[in-house]
Amino acid sequence: MLMEEKSSSGEDEGSREKGVLYRWQGYFCGVTPERLLLSRPVLHAALGTLHGLLLTEDGHVYSIGEQPWKRVSSQPTGPVLESALKEQHVISVSAGSFHSSAVTEDGLVHMWGENSHGQCGISGMDQVPNPTPVSVVDGETHPPQLVQVLNVACGAQHTLALSRKHEVWAWGSGCQLGLVTNIFPVWTPQKVEHLVGRYVVQIACGGFHSLALVQFLPSQAASQQAQDRCGQCKQSLYTMTEKDDHVIISDEHYCPLGVELADSKQGRRSGQSSPAQTPQTKNSSPNSQVSPLTLKNMCAGQGSSFESQQSTTSQETQLDLAVSEAGHVRLRRTKSTPYPDEQALKDYLKRISDQTLAEQADTTSVGGSHPPSRQSSLTCPFRSNQSDELTLRPSSPTLSRPDGITASARQRSASDTVTDRKHSLHFLPPLDSTSDDSSQHSSVDGGICLSELLISSGCLFESCEEGVETAGMDFCPADSLQSKKSTSLTDITLVDAEIHARRGSFPGFSPVSPSDSHRTNNMRGAVTTSSTSESRNVLPSLYTEVWSWGRGQEGQLGHGDYLPRLQPLCIKSLSKKEVVKITAGANHSLALTAQCQVYSWGSDKFGQLGHMNAPCTVPNLTMVSDCIRVWDVAAGQTHTLLLADGDCYQPILYYSGEQVLENTDSAHPLSGTYTQTPTLLPFCMNIGYVSQVFGGGLNCLALADQNAMGFIATVHELASAERKFYCILSKVKSQILSPLLARASLALSLGQSSILLFQEMAGSFSKLCHLTGQHSVSLTNFLQGGKVIKTLVLIKNTAIFIDTYKEYSDPVGNFLVMGGFQSLLKPSQELFGKKLELIQSLLESKEKNPSPCDLLVNLFYMPLQHLHGYNRLLLKLANCFEVNTEEYQWIQNGCSKYEALARLVSKQRKDAEATFNFWKNFKGKNSESLRKPSRRLVCESSNKALTLQNAGRFSASWFILFSDVLVHAQGTIPSKKLFSSHYVYPLATLWVEPISDESLGLLALKLTTPEDSFVVLASSPLEKGKWLRAINQAIDDVLSEGLNRRTRGSRSSQNGDPPVSRTSTYTFSKEGRLKDALYEGRWLSGKPHGKGILKWPDGTVYCGTFKNGLEDGFGDYMMPNTTLNKFDRYQGHWKEGKMHGFGTYWHASGEVYEGLFRENMRHGHGMLRSGKMASPSSSSVFVGQWVQGKRTGYGVCDDFSRGEKYMGIWLDDQRHGDGVVITQFGLYYEGNFSTNKMMGNGTLLCDDDTVFEGEFSEDWTLCGKGVLFMPNGDSLDGVFDGHWGNGLRVAGTFTKPFETLRREIKMPVAGQHAVPAEEKWKAVFQECWGRLGCETPEQGLYEKAWENIAISLTARRRQQRDRPEELSRSQTKMLESLEVIPQHVGPVTADSYNNIRRYLMKVQAEQPQACDTPLHPLGWLLETLVTVYRMTYVGVGSNRRLLQQAVEEIQSYLTRIFQIVRFLFPGLPEDGGFILDSSTSSDEGTDSLNSSTHSETPQHGLIVSSSSLLLPVLLPRLYPPLFTLYTLEKEREEEVYWNCVLRLNKQPDLALLAFLGVQQKFWPVSISVLGEIKQVLPSTKDACFATAVETLQQISTAFTPSDKLQVIQLTFEEVTQDVQALLGQEFLWCMDDLFPIFLYVVLRARIRNLGSEVSLIEDLTDSSLQLGQLGFMLTTLKACYNQIQLEKTT
Repeated sequence: MLMEEKSSSGEDEGSREKGVLYRWQGYFCGVTPERLLLSRPVLHAALGTLHGLLLTEDGHVYSIGEQPWKRVSSQPTGPVLESALKEQHVISVSAGSFHSSAVTEDGLVHMWGENSHGQCGISGMDQVPNPTPVSVVDGETHPPQLVQVLNVACGAQHTLALSRKHEVWAWGSGCQLGLVTNIFPVWTPQKVEHLVGRYVVQIACGGFHSLALVQFLPSQAASQQAQDRCGQCKQSLYTMTEKDDHVIISDEHYCPLGVELADSKQGRRSGQSSPAQTPQTKNSSPNSQVSPLTLKNMCAGQGSSFESQQSTTSQETQLDLAVSEAGHVRLRRTKSTPYPDEQALKDYLKRISDQTLAEQADTTSVGGSHPPSRQSSLTCPFRSNQSDELTLRPSSPTLSRPDGITASARQRSASDTVTDRKHSLHFLPPLDSTSDDSSQHSSVDGGICLSELLISSGCLFESCEEGVETAGMDFCPADSLQSKKSTSLTDITLVDAEIHARRGSFPGFSPVSPSDSHRTNNMRGAVTTSSTSESRNVLPSLYTEVWSWGRGQEGQLGHGDYLPRLQPLCIKSLSKKEVVKITAGANHSLALTAQCQVYSWGSDKFGQLGHMNAPCTVPNLTMVSDCIRVWDVAAGQTHTLLLADGDCYQPILYYSGEQVLENTDSAHPLSGTYTQTPTLLPFCMNIGYVSQVFGGGLNCLALADQNAMGFIATVHELASAERKFYCILSKVKSQILSPLLARASLALSLGQSSILLFQEMAGSFSKLCHLTGQHSVSLTNFLQGGKVIKTLVLIKNTAIFIDTYKEYSDPVGNFLVMGGFQSLLKPSQELFGKKLELIQSLLESKEKNPSPCDLLVNLFYMPLQHLHGYNRLLLKLANCFEVNTEEYQWIQNGCSKYEALARLVSKQRKDAEATFNFWKNFKGKNSESLRKPSRRLVCESSNKALTLQNAGRFSASWFILFSDVLVHAQGTIPSKKLFSSHYVYPLATLWVEPISDESLGLLALKLTTPEDSFVVLASSPLEKGKWLRAINQAIDDVLSEGLNRRTRGSRSSQNGDPPVSRTSTYTFSKEGRLKDALYEGRWLSGKPHGKGILKWPDGTVYCGTFKNGLEDGFGDYMMPNTTLNKFDRYQGHWKEGKMHGFGTYWHASGEVYEGLFRENMRHGHGMLRSGKMASPSSSSVFVGQWVQGKRTGYGVCDDFSRGEKYMGIWLDDQRHGDGVVITQFGLYYEGNFSTNKMMGNGTLLCDDDTVFEGEFSEDWTLCGKGVLFMPNGDSLDGVFDGHWGNGLRVAGTFTKPFETLRREIKMPVAGQHAVPAEEKWKAVFQECWGRLGCETPEQGLYEKAWENIAISLTARRRQQRDRPEELSRSQTKMLESLEVIPQHVGPVTADSYNNIRRYLMKVQAEQPQACDTPLHPLGWLLETLVTVYRMTYVGVGSNRRLLQQAVEEIQSYLTRIFQIVRFLFPGLPEDGGFILDSSTSSDEGTDSLNSSTHSETPQHGLIVSSSSLLLPVLLPRLYPPLFTLYTLEKEREEEVYWNCVLRLNKQPDLALLAFLGVQQKFWPVSISVLGEIKQVLPSTKDACFATAVETLQQISTAFTPSDKLQVIQLTFEEVTQDVQALLGQEFLWCMDDLFPIFLYVVLRARIRNLGSEVSLIEDLTDSSLQLGQLGFMLTTLKACYNQIQLEKTT
């Protein structure tokens, strides 16, 4: 709380000290302002013609003055509370001429007062006595939404509202609404479509005109593209005029028609706007027929112009703006148009004329609600000829303007667009007939040449000769305002590069000046955009433009003419002026800029514009003294009020306008006298600190605060100082920087490097200047708001200011270090004189005969001195609060930051000056290579304070410590600062440590760099400490700068020692593996350690982790292959600089190896894909074991080109040992291989069961003894020679045995020479054991294994963190849960066994599953085994001969995986062990089959087996290839089975039951179908035992044998339930009864591969499950399968 509010008088006294309102009229010396007494402080006020509104801080509204709509007998003399708004919290009020508005905090608008023209928005009432809500509804949304309003502005007959979405809504009457309508009044608020897409921040209403302040984003300009033609009038936006030796390109196109809407409401085209005057050329036809058309109150006649356009099409005539040889402008048609004919045009013009003439008598002033009327007439000559040209003719000489440069030179009538192509229109300018001040305004002289329209703007960056441009520095001095006219929304082009394109959200508009395409930007670093995004959000924008529309008969629209505008047009001359506030009187307009200047335009009949002898149709500066800085403006009916800073911090008031006499009849209070220029009101110093002024009618209001405890004075001082500072910065920018940068010789004077530094400094200066301007406006808003200290941007957002000042301090220091100011002296003296008087005046220097160079330095360091002002004023502000308040602490915190910043920039200046002096005295040969702008001197050892250990007798060392490097110079005479060679050590990769070695003494320092390490000796302990601190601090500053991207000194370490581990960049230079390689990443004590990137000049790149300077951990390595012009790439694990561990290597030749490495060679399990680009259809794939880069051990090779697959042992990249070969033709070879060939005894099996067993030689040649077995049992024994399939030569004995002997013959079977299952994939299991920390299986500690698992998961998860797209949230959560080591102490119980099962496999959806992620060792093992299994038994390997091997391989997997699981969970019993279940009820995860199997035993428990634990995890992934082998093996018998099934299923149910021998007592009599009982008829089919049939069909969807057995068990139970329903619950089965019924169920189930299903269950089911009841059921199913094959249907 403020101290002033803690006075003894309490809150009421504090309230009387702030928000006090004073009222007066006129400017005579004796005027005494009247104080309006209210119980609460006033926040805001508004004045109409004879009434006013006051808003207090508690949200209540009071009315003052005459209010005839109140319908009371006598008008009150003092403020009266508006009781209708008492329950509302009002945030803003506005007053029109005779009506009022209030906006509540929820965005609702209340209106009351005069409503004869609809200005209150309430239909059916001419006057609204009390505040009434008016709903602003957006009907374009679905459903329609209520629009929340931010602010309201009121005129004489209209009202504008600004929504919280920054759109403008209007209602009332007149063209000042800016609406596309011809019906007045407009009772319902309508959106001003022409401002849609623009960010409107303020609105203001004059009597009959409107203003809007629009914010635009300058960055949008660069992304837009140029538009060649105006979207409305179709004229060219750019013109070219040839001069003597150059061409002038102008984008000063002026569209008189306003804005064309893409989708106008009610089908109207907004392009048809008010008729505009067009001067005509002297070439006009003399026989023109002229019809009169008055323009008196043009807005009144606007309805016809819109109404007549409803029949026009959307296509418009395209017009080119051409320049004739004589220099005259002509409009040439380029396209025929389907517009109406001549008669329609005449009718249209006649309607306008008639309506305007009819309303001419209604324009007299009524009750002061109208401004002084301005009557004009417009003659419209219309001629009919065959010409296609529209020419311009000069107007009457009596109306010519002396300047000849008004916007009417480029205007066209809207009716041009509807003329027939055979006719032309000619318009004369309006004739002013009634206005008293008509002599001050005249029309344009004729015969305008386009080159005359190009008046130099004074922008030095625009010159084509200098060729220098900025994009946002706004260095240009004040432009000639008359040279720039208004523009419509379609004319969003630029004249100057700094004024970025205004917001153009309409599709198709592309606002960029074509001049951008041929101007050269030499201002690198000097381009300033709108501050940071943060400052845009918290500070007011200075990128604004003013738009106006409505009546313009007094020039109050600012477009350089007296025409009305039905649509908003931009006042182009104000677009760069940083307008921050707009306001309007009855017939004049005001714009206040951030530079404290006031532009005024409109009626100057009573001197209200404040300037003499200046055109009033375009904005011109109000005449006030240079030392007066205006920061608030108000406008009344005939006067202007200015609030400004004077010589002291207390604000002063200026009045400009008509005098108002005292003590006269209120009906005629005017004296007829008025001011020529703004006049100071002397009483302003007696009413306190004025924060805001208001005007309306003849009245003036000032809102003032008393200076209690100094708070108000301090805040005003802060705001005044900031405004003064901004004005000084703006002058420096425009008067110093602009001329300097515009000089063509500046680059020669400064040199290439210094000019870039100067441009960078200028850009930072401009950014600081812009921020200061924004802050000055923010402080004004703070003064005019609630003055809540926590909203003060200077304290709330200190980072914006600190960053901007730091960003400016560095370039100035860099420019100083490089001697830039000495080089800048000559061009400065050429521009500003030898003594630089202009700079002295800007600096307000009191020093006598200062050095010119010092003046330059002080000028550019001057902005940084402002930080001391911040510090001083914030301290002063803090003293206004109690020490223990939050506000005091808040301000003190901000103050300490600015104090630290001031110290920092002061130190940076000293460092820069010391560095400059060092270089000035430096005489080294290579000084230029060491002298860099950002480099600062820290200390140097020219006094031999530091020497190199073991240096030569005649060599001398000189150490120079800079802010970023340590320089070691040798072979020198240090005292003379001469040296012959030097070494540069970057500080970011320098480590220093003190050495306390007896042999070296206590004065040694060890310096370590990536390639060197040396010891230096200090001359004394003091010097040692000094250098140690200096080097460490410099290193810490460099690391801080790299870390925070901030300037030096932003952070210092707490203990002064920089971190040993750090991130930096270094290029190696010494000979060796790393020569010329660039490393960027983490370091530890001089060596790469941690994550980093290493790049060699030849293109080799390593990106990954390092350890002690070598690649170690996971990394990505790419090396160019010059022969193939491609890259070799390895991605995987490294160890001590070599590939070691799992990884993938992409060879440039196309081969891809994915597997294990050791010492840069393939070693362990891996897969090699070779062939064309190693695609899935590559020529071969090998998967198996590697040893030292060669295939050795078991492996599978699939040779696609030969159609062969080898599965066997390898040695040194050759097939060597037992193996099996499968060919694509179905041949199966097995035997012993040597050097890639099958040699010796072997076996060959064919698809037709022909078998050869004997000797082989190379290339599958049968060579030697052998036996050939036929499928029918015959055999051929002898000597064979030849290739299979090409004819064999045989010498031997043919045997055809008898039938009895045929059964005794044992045919050779597959697998005799195959590799045993337990010998396969040893390398895969070895790798899994290795990942668990065991060199050999089961040789290790299981605790260490769990630690390795957790570490592996954590490391892999961190590795994936850089690629988050590869892991979903659920996967990340699963990994986190798997990192937790399960608790398993003591023997495994049933509960802990279930926990183990849950850990391995997913029992519920949200549970983790170790076998489901390859990041877990078990998950990787399963994924690899699935890959190799599919690789083996898919494709060519899908051969029925391999079934037994495939089954054995799965059983081997189970055994070996179970071994690993038992190692991880030591309490788990051996395969087949028994676990007692202490609980009577089985757990939810207990296998029901296991419990049922042992239900007969007295002890309840579980049998632990590898298959029951692991098959549910493994088999689903291997099921497709395995089941395919089963179907191939059972193919023939299943064909017989299936044919029987199809035949038997043709019978109805009862017939089939009878055929199968089912007793009739088991035949269902009735069945239930969807709850309805139906009788079983002889024709019924597929109805009996339907539930059991459906259950049995699920056997095909189950994977594991236990699941399939459970399906069979459920099927039996369903059959039993159906029979018990017929025969009673006591029924017991006998096999003779059960088998026929179950046979029926099997037939009806129609299981396609039942034989395969049964075989799979038999092969993979635990022996324990094949006993008892489940074994009986499985046997029954198998018997049914066999019986079906034997059934005869006849």
